Amino acid sequence: MGVGRDTRLSADDWAAEALVVLGEKGLGGIAVEPIAARLGATKGSFYWHFANRDALVEAALARWEQVTEGIITAMDEEPDPQQRLRRLFRQVVTGATSNGVEIGLLGNADDPRVAPVLRRVTQRRLRYVADTFAAIGFDERAARQRAVLAYTAYLGHVQLASTAPDELADPMADPDYFELVVNGLIHPVRHAPHDR
Repeated sequence: MGVGRDTRLSADDWAAEALVVLGEKGLGGIAVEPIAARLGATKGSFYWHFANRDALVEAALARWEQVTEGIITAMDEEPDPQQRLRRLFRQVVTGATSNGVEIGLLGNADDPRVAPVLRRVTQRRLRYVADTFAAIGFDERAARQRAVLAYTAYLGHVQLASTAPDELADPMADPDYFELVVNGLIHPVRHAPHDR
């Protein structure tokens, strides 16, 4: 192998590009030769790092899982849990709507390689958001309920961004939309007394 770009590529470079392709073309779009061409690499470079395409898919999924941990680590730098929640919602909605990775993975949720990763990431995200609501002051049950609501709002946002982007408010451009979503989750619902 000569000295060229492909000799400097790491397995993570390949996984990162496979993740981009997954967002653009879905799981079925991950193919060695086109990704090698995108990277300016050879198939030999690929086989230096991976035994086969499935190994690349698994590396891309592991990288996506690591992204969740990276976001959580970054969010933990914010000491105020309400501000942390606002910052988290802004970041994940913007990130998920700027690439199609989330929707690509959800569309392949029944794939035996994707399903366990999606399950772990979803559970991790829900735990983190519930812990954030608990830090705001909600009891365990209410924190969990709000975490599920926040996550469904996020997934709905991702789905609309993919299928009907013109119908979707941009949370960065429309602060009222953003505040409606976040404040609706943060502030306790006041129930009217039941008529008996």
